[in-house]
Formats: sequence, C-alpha cells, structure tokens
Amino acid sequence: MDAGDGRIGVRFGAASDAGPEEALLIEGDAPAEHLAVARFVVPMRFATHPVGCACCAPRGPVAQALGRLFLARARGELPWFRGVVAVMRSEAGADAVRVALVGDVVTAARFRQAP
Repeated sequence: MDAGDGRIGVRFGAASDAGPEEALLIEGDAPAEHLAVARFVVPMRFATHPVGCACCAPRGPVAQALGRLFLARARGELPWFRGVVAVMRSEAGADAVRVALVGDVVTAARFRQAP
C-alpha cells in the first residue's frame, strides 16, 4: 500500500487466505465462516462497459456489496478490517470486481486493487 493511500485494498484469493484483519467479498453463495462477509451475484448480462453515464447508471452488484461492507465497518456492525479478499467463482465475477474498483466513483474512493 502507498503511504498516502488510505483506501482499503482488495485482492483476489481463497476464503482461507483471509487474515484476521480482512473481510471477504464472495461471488455467489459459497459458505464462509468469517466475521466480515459480503456477497454478490453477477447478472447474466454483465458487461464490462456500463450503459449510460456514471451519474445515472445503476451501481453494480460488486459496488453495492463493497458499499455494505464499508458502511457496516464504519457503523461498528462488523469488526474493523484493513483489507478485503475477493473470492471468485468465475472470470465474469473477477471482471465485475475490477470494473467496480475503477469504474464506480464511490467504490474507487474507498477501495483499491491490492497486489
């Protein structure tokens, strides 16, 4: 992480890779025993280029899931986490995460892709 970058890092991995200060972002309904978990489902017609401008295009499922994680952390509803492990079942899911981290303004302000 860059010293001046206070965003939460999101990296791809398995649920078992998550450390005690990391939340899980899970594609689908795979079981996971972890204190902080958000799930999303990729719509069948997911495209990496959203239709419409940023101000009127609906937020995608990944942006919504990461938003829920962020707000629950801020409200004290989940333990404080410093990173997120994205557990994917498909390449479309991984693409959806990458698109949200770059293309969704609110998500990009809170999260960044970590190595």
